[in-house]
Amino acid sequence: MKRIGKQTLEFSTPPTIIGHGAVAGRKEAAGPLAADFHQTFDDTTLNTQSWEKAEAQLQKEAVSVALGNAACSPQDIHMIFAGDLLNQCISSTFGLLDYQIPFLGQYGACSTMAQTLLMAAIMVESGAADRAAAVTSSHFCSAERQFRTPLEYGAQRTPTAQWTATASGCVILGAGGKVKVRHGLAGKATDLGVKDPANMGAAMAPAAADSIFQYLTDTGTSPKDYDGIFTGDLGAVGSSLLLDTLKDNGFDLSGVHNDCGLMLYDREKQDVHAGGSGCGCSAGVLCGHLLGRMERGELRNILFCATGALMSTTSQQQGEAIPGVCHVVHLTT
Repeated sequence: MKRIGKQTLEFSTPPTIIGHGAVAGRKEAAGPLAADFHQTFDDTTLNTQSWEKAEAQLQKEAVSVALGNAACSPQDIHMIFAGDLLNQCISSTFGLLDYQIPFLGQYGACSTMAQTLLMAAIMVESGAADRAAAVTSSHFCSAERQFRTPLEYGAQRTPTAQWTATASGCVILGAGGKVKVRHGLAGKATDLGVKDPANMGAAMAPAAADSIFQYLTDTGTSPKDYDGIFTGDLGAVGSSLLLDTLKDNGFDLSGVHNDCGLMLYDREKQDVHAGGSGCGCSAGVLCGHLLGRMERGELRNILFCATGALMSTTSQQQGEAIPGVCHVVHLTT
């Protein structure tokens, strides 16, 4: 692999996706992408005793589906990159404990699917792993309890707020798959002073604009060269800001851009305000809907640009702003 431009990696022997799995909860199963999930659950506790255990189970199920699709056993996977929104990434550590795969925990907030996918691709390309897995998750109830207010409180949501997806997605990389990882870009943490935890789109949009601008500049490509540029998850507010910012800087994404937070739910029929969010939002859309379309030949050349708000409960309580980050992964068939 080599670096082109300032930040972009080009894979000389592109790793391929040999298996993927997407699982989701009840609200996601009522949305427009329901048929693309490999498994959905009516019981948001997944027959466990807490929301956190339910989220851990989501990751376990997503990995199980991906392993099955790849015709692999856990012993065939040399590394697994995993993360989530909860303190110390407990959904990943507890959810994946039984697999006994060498584990590298990641934190990129809602950008974690792109981050883990990029890290897994680097390991496969370098020869450090023959097969590597990338997985992440989120759960509406566990995220609300940690970052906002417990559900019992019944707080009213603002129009800019987004709905944390109850979902998980897993990708397994190796040799011989149809979808290839061609390029990747690790984004920079960007902070323009947004402090409102109910307006994640505004906090993450500058990072998305920075990473996409840098990727297009590094590669000498334009938005029209791609079948789709998919961010995740800026929602309605962040997507509008992204399009305006990039247009002011010479790149018009209109007609080619979509956001996982706007794709996962039907905003006319489902009360999600500005759209979906959470690690599981972009992970579920990628590992279910987008990869499915690529395997069917409906999409051949896309950018997956997951975004994350790098806050914590401590930083919020201390009045800090919310830095954002966006990682870019270029997928082709």
